[in-house]
Amino acid sequence: MASLTVSLDERSYPIHIASGLLSDTDLLNRYIRGKRVCIISNDIVAPLYLNQLKQSLGGFELDQIIIADGEANKNLNSFETIMAHMLANGHGRDSTIVALGGGVIGDLSGFAAACYQRGIDFIQVPTTLLSQVDSSVGGKTAVNHPLGKNMIGAFYQPKAVFIDLDTLLTLPDREFAAGMAEVIKYGVLADGEFFQWLIDNRKAIADKDRKTLATMIEHCCSIKADIVARDEKESGVRAHLNLGHTFGHAIEAEQGYGNWLHGEAVAAGMVMAAALAANMQLITSDDVERIRELLLAFALPVTGPSGMSVDGYIRHMRRDKKNMDGNIRLILPTKIGQCEIFDNIEHRQLAQVIESLTARS
Repeated sequence: MASLTVSLDERSYPIHIASGLLSDTDLLNRYIRGKRVCIISNDIVAPLYLNQLKQSLGGFELDQIIIADGEANKNLNSFETIMAHMLANGHGRDSTIVALGGGVIGDLSGFAAACYQRGIDFIQVPTTLLSQVDSSVGGKTAVNHPLGKNMIGAFYQPKAVFIDLDTLLTLPDREFAAGMAEVIKYGVLADGEFFQWLIDNRKAIADKDRKTLATMIEHCCSIKADIVARDEKESGVRAHLNLGHTFGHAIEAEQGYGNWLHGEAVAAGMVMAAALAANMQLITSDDVERIRELLLAFALPVTGPSGMSVDGYIRHMRRDKKNMDGNIRLILPTKIGQCEIFDNIEHRQLAQVIESLTARS
């Protein structure tokens, strides 16, 4: 088992990565301080792994909430469902929420934990590649709103993260590919050698070789843990983790949450960010092509959705949480393995890149 720590003083917590963690009773129980546990999952993951987790938590009073699968359900209605259930079933401040699922369940459960009785413990058990390498680590919790993605939420750290590699064996290919967009993002923004490692190991990754996946996931978590430890509330360097997300969130909001998977939208957004960087002479066209080719190797989109207008992008991008004084802020690569924050991007530059990377129907 690989273990690392997100170092945040009294809010520090471990990330454990191994096969079979859902059955590791001693390890799971170590991070629960009260007698009551509420497991939150969805109707796809629960039939696969809920009973296994409940057996491992057999020494506690167990409760469960099952949410319909999909990004469209990461909303205030689902949040209200969780609040009402926990109140009706008498959960107190000593209850622990365990999030069993992908990024939607993790974000929703974490936000519920942050708000219920002004904050109770929660544990992340991510079951998708995207949630294992990204959303389960760092304490960003939120729900979506029709006017913007993740606009209602809180920074709230889990007590522990348990990444069971075995859950990837039941993950659909499209969901696995979406997770690879976030993996590739780490190489582009922080580690050029890791980017090349992904190129060299793309077949083993696609074949879901267990040792290769463990190495890859641990490295991604290590990069994110280091960044979060330096900037928990995203006042500086943590914003780099949003590479591709400003364009990507616009795609998700405009197309309707869930029609494009988050990782798919981030993949297209990363190419847009790289192309904009090349137009600004920050990186070479060869670097843009390397990013594009690696995304294509995992069957990820490298253009935006057909027919989405420049105004459709800009309208959502103006609501981005990173913006300052009404100016659109973007994370752009300055080489593969490094990125920076840029303010005051000209509308003309954005429009040129969006139009050149919009799929034609």
